[in-house]
Amino acid sequence: MEYKPLYMQIRDHLVRRLVDGSWSPGMLIPSEMELARQLEVSQGTVRKALDTMTADNLLIRRQGKGTFVAEPEDARILFQFFRLVPDGGQAVFPQSQVLSRAESTASYEEARALDILEKNPVWRIERLRHLADACVLVETIVLPTERFPDFPEMAEIPNNIYQMFSVRWRITIAQAEESIKAIAASATDAGHLACAAGTPLLRIHRVARDLEGRPVELRVSRCLTQNIQYSVNLR
Repeated sequence: MEYKPLYMQIRDHLVRRLVDGSWSPGMLIPSEMELARQLEVSQGTVRKALDTMTADNLLIRRQGKGTFVAEPEDARILFQFFRLVPDGGQAVFPQSQVLSRAESTASYEEARALDILEKNPVWRIERLRHLADACVLVETIVLPTERFPDFPEMAEIPNNIYQMFSVRWRITIAQAEESIKAIAASATDAGHLACAAGTPLLRIHRVARDLEGRPVELRVSRCLTQNIQYSVNLR
């Protein structure tokens, strides 16, 4: 069994309170001293566990008020995972245009990414993202139907899907793995991006995971990078 420091064991225990709903968004959590008493560990161990959860945007510390469960604020969630910014500019909200959404079956690669069986039912969303009124991104989003059974009841798909996950299904996206690769634009993508077929695009392959590390979403984005760049802060 892999060794875990005590503070990480405490973190895992506290994350389960988010998963099971014991701690809900916006809630003031107990003080470090009270948590230390409940869990029979030192206050320093609790503080270290809470620090990691704060760094992961699961908790928010408010000076003089305490520590709160993070709420699904649009800007915070969006900029945590949206890494495209205009050249020489500041991060801005992308706008979305849904092209289609339908039930489908998972391909072999999609099933591997989502840890489901090949040909299991999935929801497939195709949409465009715009920055400064220009279409810069075509993306395909694949969701396992078992995690989102009432997805067809959604009249509209909001710009920030992760906020929708949190509010409607109590699924918090806690982490994501991305890989990037240069590809040539297909004729279909080129039509949406107003570029020539074969134009170099940046493909971003993302698997988003919930608080328990389970894959929730597969997203494949094809990005025209003439006037934008992929920006990430490494620590």
